[in-house]
Amino acid sequence: MTRKIISFGVIGCGLMGKEFASAAARWCHLTDVGFEPHIVAVCDANPAATQWFQDHLPSVRNAYTDYKELLADPSVEAIYCAVPHNLHEQIYIDIIRAGKHLLGEKPFGIDRKANAAIMAAIKENPEVVVRSSSEFPFFPGAQQMVQWVNEGRFGKIIEVEAGFWHSSDLDPTKAINWKRRIATNGEYGCMGDLGLHVLHLPLRFGWKPANVRALLSKIVEERPDGKGGTAPCETWDNAILACDVKTDDQKFPMVLSTKRIAPGHANTWFIRIQGTRMSAEYSTKNPKQLSSLTYEPGGQQAWHVVDVPYKSTYSTITGGIFEFGFSDSILQMWAAFCDEIVNGLEGMSQPFTCALPEEAASSHYLFSAALESEKSGGTVVIDWEGLA
Repeated sequence: MTRKIISFGVIGCGLMGKEFASAAARWCHLTDVGFEPHIVAVCDANPAATQWFQDHLPSVRNAYTDYKELLADPSVEAIYCAVPHNLHEQIYIDIIRAGKHLLGEKPFGIDRKANAAIMAAIKENPEVVVRSSSEFPFFPGAQQMVQWVNEGRFGKIIEVEAGFWHSSDLDPTKAINWKRRIATNGEYGCMGDLGLHVLHLPLRFGWKPANVRALLSKIVEERPDGKGGTAPCETWDNAILACDVKTDDQKFPMVLSTKRIAPGHANTWFIRIQGTRMSAEYSTKNPKQLSSLTYEPGGQQAWHVVDVPYKSTYSTITGGIFEFGFSDSILQMWAAFCDEIVNGLEGMSQPFTCALPEEAASSHYLFSAALESEKSGGTVVIDWEGLA
């Protein structure tokens, strides 16, 4: 099969930029796709960060320290951008206005004002495909949950819980970084850093919170500054958001949690849906297992746990008896983004897209209300008016 080559640039050559490079190098793992990303240019303010890409990717032709030079490179069609939140507004807008397709990291702006500016640029350039990185819903167990929701299997929703937890920040000797500073990470703290992962599926299902009562925690007050001293940790470590969801035909509670300090968890993403006809749970803590309970009035209530086969959104060479992992979810996410670039939204080989910019914008409305709730100690109604 002849594949259409999509020439990519990477802005921000840290951990996630390398993950994208690894996914591009594994493209032969996919079968029956008519497209393939080639990373042809990279950019980072630190020249040493781009060297890894030049050493490991023969496709890289140019390395820059100024992202505007990369945007002026005519060989670049699309961009993956992974930079601190305070840089999103200007860089994302410049990428979009340059006519380059963009897969950017969440939360699409350090605050609601920055996000609004990015959304305006997207509206002005409808020919550019803009999406946010969110890998976890591409796990097979999560995709089964998506199918069940779309089929209306759950009946009347009783309640929903979704979260993203990790534990590396439990270590007080871990040095401070940009995510602990309001100037670079923003006041949202862990919500802005982790929250779109949690919201991707609920928002895709149309479960938009009507209000929020937020419980935000600062647990480690200061960290080593890398210079022999200490520096204050300014941002929220953990957040629990209790929300009401109101749809056209029902109302139910939804609890969303983002935690940098959840002892024992290493990037655990989960979603639990309880309904009158069916309930189901999936977590990357046990990525092969999917739990479900189907119910008929008067019938037995029993949870059913199955091992989820390796059945990915885009077909691969891997047999169904093997395990699906994080690197596989990134590969699937990138396949969805490239599929949409080449074939358009209506022509994609499967219907599940990467996180939408509208979903990122919705997260800003929720997180801004959560900050208000923390200050007042009360429940804050979310005014969705004005969100396209």
